[in-house]
Amino acid sequence: MFEMIVDVVSRAGYAGVFLLMLLENIFPPIPSELIMPLAGFVAAKGELNIYGVVVAGTAGSVAGALPWYYAGARLGKDRLMHWTGRHGYWLTMCPEDIEKANQWFGRHGRSAVFFGRLLPTIRTLISVPAGLARMPMAGFIGYSTAGSLIWTALLALAGFILEAQYEKVADYLDPVSIAVVAIIAMIYVYRLVRLRLGQRN
Repeated sequence: MFEMIVDVVSRAGYAGVFLLMLLENIFPPIPSELIMPLAGFVAAKGELNIYGVVVAGTAGSVAGALPWYYAGARLGKDRLMHWTGRHGYWLTMCPEDIEKANQWFGRHGRSAVFFGRLLPTIRTLISVPAGLARMPMAGFIGYSTAGSLIWTALLALAGFILEAQYEKVADYLDPVSIAVVAIIAMIYVYRLVRLRLGQRN
């Protein structure tokens, strides 16, 4: 798994990093905690530039936040809650998740967008209340970029610095990366089934 992800990033380059981070923010197939450190590994091997990796990862993360912002702005809270109640189980999202993100935004205001981008559990959802509140786009992009830049840079630099121990780290990360993806898949299936059954009751 480790070598496979590294190979994908090596072949696709910055566009691959951008796309993976964009998808991770809409529907996380592979978490950023794996994408960015491995992109940092590739940069340390000389195949990519570390600054380019950080820029591509940050840009993908911000781009991935926009669909949820527009969903909040266009649909409004009631329609979005209704939609997640009917179809959100495919994204393992329920109306309670929207409500929690909305409360977080209400308590912390615009800074919630910045800090939310640093927290794995609400990185995606924090865009929704920002859209609901019609937060000015310039501010949303600015706070999202700042938070995403810190997160992606830290992860990429961790992989870049550890490159000297590449083979040793690969031996450890290969089973770990497989386990992480397997756990994510199991959590997804569990939440999908639970939300689907709850919808029928």
